[in-house]
Amino acid sequence: MKNDSKIPHHIAIIMDGNGRWAEKRGLPRNAGHMEGAKRVSEIVEGCLEIGVEYLSIYAFSKENWRRPREEVTGIMKLTEYFFKHQFRTLRDKGVYFVHLGEKKGLPDFVLRIINEIEKNNVENPKMYLCIGFNYSGRDEIVRACRKMFNQLSRGDISPEDISERTFSNYLDTAGIPDPDLLIRTAGEMRVSNFLLWQIAYSEFWITETLWPDFTVKHLRKAISEYQKRYRKFGGL
Repeated sequence: MKNDSKIPHHIAIIMDGNGRWAEKRGLPRNAGHMEGAKRVSEIVEGCLEIGVEYLSIYAFSKENWRRPREEVTGIMKLTEYFFKHQFRTLRDKGVYFVHLGEKKGLPDFVLRIINEIEKNNVENPKMYLCIGFNYSGRDEIVRACRKMFNQLSRGDISPEDISERTFSNYLDTAGIPDPDLLIRTAGEMRVSNFLLWQIAYSEFWITETLWPDFTVKHLRKAISEYQKRYRKFGGL
């Protein structure tokens, strides 16, 4: 990275390719998810070192419930492993956890873990780790609309109070800046219902590298490419 003064404040990552990584090695898909979970800690620590303030990762979408039961069960158990083991180290280094998505529908043991982590978050964060779990961009917008409508119906706000800025306060990412850079692994060219509102002007960086093979070296390359771009936000 040539320009340390142009470090993105917020990076979002669509972590893709865990299953393909495992299949290439003749392993069950959940072995790929385990390897991918290990990679999360490495990338979070890389972001801390680089100076990234916010990292949002897409761990499990609402659509992922359609996958085979064995795979979904494995991912849920992996969530327990990540938070009980790897996240403790990250928390000690100043990482603050933010859950993106709907808690309703998650297994009780996963809910207990998430609530416990939120209850015991660090007081002086060095970085925020936002994890999309049971998350859907469209669902987030619908839920935000419901919250806003409830306030409208009670007379707490008026239609004139509604703007893009105020609407953002009803989203799961309220108070968090929009991603400057969106990274997608495994070469896929789609956003997969992730942070649909927030990535309106994010810079995209796509790599063929599967998520379990993604390293801090790739992260630095993505940031370096980002630093070469001129962001116009619709202007000139």
